Amino acid sequence: MKEEVYHIPVLLEQSIEGLDIRPDGVYADLTFGGGGHSRAILERLGPKGRLIVFDQDEDAWNNRIDDERVEFVRHNFRFLYYFTKYLKALPLDGILADLGVSSHHFDEAERGFSFRFDGELDMRMNRNSGRTAADLVNTSRPEELMRIFRMYGELNNAQRLVQELVKEREVEPVSTTTRLREIASKFAPRKDAARYMGQVFQALRIEVNGEMNALREMLGACETVLRPGGRLVVISYHSLEDRMVKNFLKTGDVDSSEAETDVYGRSNVPFRAVNRKVIVPDDEELSRNPRARSAKLRIGERNGAV
Repeated sequence: MKEEVYHIPVLLEQSIEGLDIRPDGVYADLTFGGGGHSRAILERLGPKGRLIVFDQDEDAWNNRIDDERVEFVRHNFRFLYYFTKYLKALPLDGILADLGVSSHHFDEAERGFSFRFDGELDMRMNRNSGRTAADLVNTSRPEELMRIFRMYGELNNAQRLVQELVKEREVEPVSTTTRLREIASKFAPRKDAARYMGQVFQALRIEVNGEMNALREMLGACETVLRPGGRLVVISYHSLEDRMVKNFLKTGDVDSSEAETDVYGRSNVPFRAVNRKVIVPDDEELSRNPRARSAKLRIGERNGAV
């Protein structure tokens, strides 16, 4: 499966430049996907360089790169510390994480990520574990579903949607993308129905895969695994993700935008933001890849003596 078909790398040049790659360095691509970012990293690495790639999806494994400098970890990036330690890859010189879903997943009906196709309501990145989106829709308490759609889908009418889902699932389980779309379309704004459906599906996907908790755990490990002067490059697509990354780079705490200070008013934060202003795709990139429209890139550098 060719990377060009599988996924178009987002903000490729900016993210690779942000890594400030050393030819003999050790780097981690936490979201391998089609391997576009990884290949760009390898182009800048010398023969003694090393790249650790993470991806829990079996489809990504089929895109693996035949290069002795690459080691593939078939697990979620929440286990960043454990595997880099096991592989004796610490400290890392740089970490890249593109938090988006590969185009391949949206285009494969059987994965259930897209409302454009009929398929099983699955949405699991790792199809060998965890609840499916259908499980979530059909068994969760209404209060839980409202939390999911409000927090991750940012839906103003989440309560009405959930009431309808609960009513419909009592008649027949909601097990396909088509049935979910039919139910949700009753509440979609006429002028922006596609965006609304995207938010509904996004909310379920985030919950099914525990994406926010995984990001929280990964960011928490970065201070430990990166050398002083090492770079953290994160591309996010959801306002909550971006807020977590922004807070972390500013304060070292994903939940706080204000850094703790000592009695003298000094703060000791683990990272400094390299780009003060968030980086977004330009018009040229958006014309090539409209799916990049919500991407936001932030770059941090690990503080401490180099």
